[in-house]
Amino acid sequence: MIAAFILAAGLGERLRPITNHIPKPLLPILGKPLLESIIEKFSLISSGKIGINLHYKADMLRDWARNSAFSDRIELFYEDPILGTGGALKNAEGFLSVGHFLAHNSDIVSDIDFSLLIETHLSEGNIATLATHNYPKYNNVLLDDKGYVIDVENPGTSTPNHNTIGRKAAYTGIAVYSPEILKFLPEGASHATVAWLAAAKARHKVKALDFTGCYWNDIGTPSAYASAIIDALRADGETIYIHPSMGDCPDIEIDGYVAIEKGCILDDASSFRNCIVLEGSSINPPSPPFAKGGKGGFYYENCIIGPDFEIRLNEAETLGASEDNGLILIGTGGSDRKYYRQKTEHRTQNTEVKIKGKDTVVIVKYSQSDPDFHRHIEYTKFFRKHNIPVPELLDVNFEEMTSVFEDLGDVSLYSWLKCPRGSEQIEEMFRKVMDIAICIHTNATRYVSECPMLQERIFDYEHFRWESDYFIERFVKLVKGITIGNMSALNEELHRLAQKADSYPKTIIHRDFQSQNIMITKGIPRLIDYQGARIGPPAYDIASMLWDPYFRLDDDMRERLLEYYVNQRAGISLNEFDKDDFLKSLLLCRLQRHMQALGAYGFLSSVRMKRYFLKHAVEGLRLLNEDAMLARQEYPELYKLVMKLGEDSKIKVK
Repeated sequence: MIAAFILAAGLGERLRPITNHIPKPLLPILGKPLLESIIEKFSLISSGKIGINLHYKADMLRDWARNSAFSDRIELFYEDPILGTGGALKNAEGFLSVGHFLAHNSDIVSDIDFSLLIETHLSEGNIATLATHNYPKYNNVLLDDKGYVIDVENPGTSTPNHNTIGRKAAYTGIAVYSPEILKFLPEGASHATVAWLAAAKARHKVKALDFTGCYWNDIGTPSAYASAIIDALRADGETIYIHPSMGDCPDIEIDGYVAIEKGCILDDASSFRNCIVLEGSSINPPSPPFAKGGKGGFYYENCIIGPDFEIRLNEAETLGASEDNGLILIGTGGSDRKYYRQKTEHRTQNTEVKIKGKDTVVIVKYSQSDPDFHRHIEYTKFFRKHNIPVPELLDVNFEEMTSVFEDLGDVSLYSWLKCPRGSEQIEEMFRKVMDIAICIHTNATRYVSECPMLQERIFDYEHFRWESDYFIERFVKLVKGITIGNMSALNEELHRLAQKADSYPKTIIHRDFQSQNIMITKGIPRLIDYQGARIGPPAYDIASMLWDPYFRLDDDMRERLLEYYVNQRAGISLNEFDKDDFLKSLLLCRLQRHMQALGAYGFLSSVRMKRYFLKHAVEGLRLLNEDAMLARQEYPELYKLVMKLGEDSKIKVK
């Protein structure tokens, strides 16, 4: 059975003053210490023992190990002085000599496949199998044509010799060793490269296994640490993390990527943009230049905040901006369009636009075959004319299929709800969102003839049937792996469902009216991603927002919001709005919407490889279950299928 040895003794000097308070292995990434994440990943492929070497802040690491879920598997090895990566292994020789073991630096975040690394090591009979990648800054491991190590430049520094010609790779800080490697290490302090070279000279196989393309980050600097947190947010389809222990958020504003760890005290009316707030931080008061007062609170931007420090971050470096034009990729949605943020100072003279007090814009890049490009332009002009709160269109390049919009920030309603809010605050915000829907369904609809491109796009029977087929193919078959027994009977029900949904009165609808498409800018909701708007039953939008898989509303609040919408529509539309018809159409639209959403989650996770969408499928399936229960007499085959989907709680792409 493979064991693990995690190298955790380092001083973390480049991370100071952060490491004055917490050792590098215990730095949290979205609430979880890096050391814990490494052990959890290892535990997926082995239940073997885990060795950890200690020196700096050893008591904190001992306390963590004692209280962790892995305490019965962990053995600690204290060092004084620090022995280095080779000396640490030699110091634990009695523990490691039993069998093959994985060695992992405690400051490395990666998605390197441990199973592949171990399997290669065992099958090839290597004495050492190093996980490497092509990383020019650190490429100092020289290899022969078969990938075996023949030398290491500047051992212990990861610094390449640029005058040397040959095949090179960078060591990732992860390796699998045979216990025989230990005899090539001297007593006392040393670097692991000593054993690599000595073993290779003795004709043992020291293999470099290439993992180029895998995610890898050494969190040795504040910037690298911040990037690891932002990368983790992006990988999960999020922009905000608030530790679960936090109670109701004070009246704060959040924008960009923000992570707030446990044990933080936040001052009312403070604002955070691209910030990491570490445990023990008290936001009152900050010191320049990291924050400045305003509106009774303080504004923090691009920094790591700790108990007694603020570390400024370079936004472009941390977020991965393009060096030539300052473009920063933004957005976590399902579209294949690319959204970028750019500072106006990077805009070239021939495309420069005047922004009212704004220093950034959002650039949307479309593929040449994307019909939504022209719709996005025309719908924006139409909606803004009729007071729908969409971003201002600032510039268009028809040849390059790009458009420039007002920057509404990064906080969607979905992200805004990540910060625990009081029920009154949530309901007030949702009423504002309902007002947007009401304006689309009434005022904009009256003038739809002004936008022929929209007037001609009807959400009709064919589109409803497309949605249900999408659900069957992408979710039922692909995600759940279920074969439908009586497909003809189910198709007959889906045919009737689509016919009936198509029979109700239609207005302009957003068609994807959910919390990720509502941006909150200075407390005001604004609408995005509306280029898919159609003429369809307005209940579809209301079902999308009030029964949204991204956020579960309290049932009583949902009823009050539904009543609010109905009363407002009745007061505005007079004889144009039939309350009974609307309510009858609502269940049909809920069924359709939740089938569409689940189909989309299947497609986005399996075809677009945005697997984080599957986390929302659990709630989407729960909502469809509720819908099917209410409609089971009229659609018994659909009800049976949905119940069958619920029998297996696993959500997994085949």
